[in-house]
Amino acid sequence: MQEKKIIDKIVVWLKEYAEIARVKGYVIGVSGGVDSGVVSTLCAMTGLEVLAIEMPIRQKKDQVDRAQKHMEWLADRFPNVTTRSVSLDASFEAFYSTLAQENDHLSQQNLSLANTRSRLRMLTLYYFGQIHGLLVCGTGNKVEDFGIGFYTKYGDGGVDVSPIGDLYKTEVYALARALNLIDDIQNAIPTDGLWDAERTDENQIGATYPELEKIQKEWGLKSESDYSGRDLEVYKIFKRMNAAAQHKINPIPVCDIQEDWR
Repeated sequence: MQEKKIIDKIVVWLKEYAEIARVKGYVIGVSGGVDSGVVSTLCAMTGLEVLAIEMPIRQKKDQVDRAQKHMEWLADRFPNVTTRSVSLDASFEAFYSTLAQENDHLSQQNLSLANTRSRLRMLTLYYFGQIHGLLVCGTGNKVEDFGIGFYTKYGDGGVDVSPIGDLYKTEVYALARALNLIDDIQNAIPTDGLWDAERTDENQIGATYPELEKIQKEWGLKSESDYSGRDLEVYKIFKRMNAAAQHKINPIPVCDIQEDWR
């Protein structure tokens, strides 16, 4: 993998896109994970204005600590970076107290509330983006965005640009090493941070990112009969999640109206 070429291309791409859009730079949510750590650093390398925001909601201490340490690391190295922490606990608790008393579809309530956390963060990023003339920069990678749809629609999926959307998770880790990010970010175990109890991505998905990447790279080239053992298990996981995520992966459908009806 040619990390330097990829880094340089993304930095130039981000800078040129912002210039074409006539904005000052980017706003990005920093979670304490490797994806946001890499993307916020790439944004900073453009020299444009960058606002990095940590947005805790019932957040685990280790996630908060990693996010804050990374933002300090960024601010120390890039004078164009401004950082801030915006606690969304009160906003979430108000929403929770209003709707959590509903008794319909309790089996889906926890997932809905988890996605609400992500959507509150999206609202916050766009709030600051509009105030400061910044675009919201996404942090989704190729497996999450275009493989299994492991993100929240109109949450962390609600962004203006997606600089690492064509990179697999293992490639993002490679960029983190090449960028010499702090060890805590380089070694962070992937988690979406949307649950009260600790849930890693692997716990939720049932497979590791390297396992999923293997299937995604062969997607459309091999069928279920080509796999056995653990690979077959992961293939079935990928197939199920990919099918369920088509409403996220594909553009919003539009009902076309024929011209002679107008």
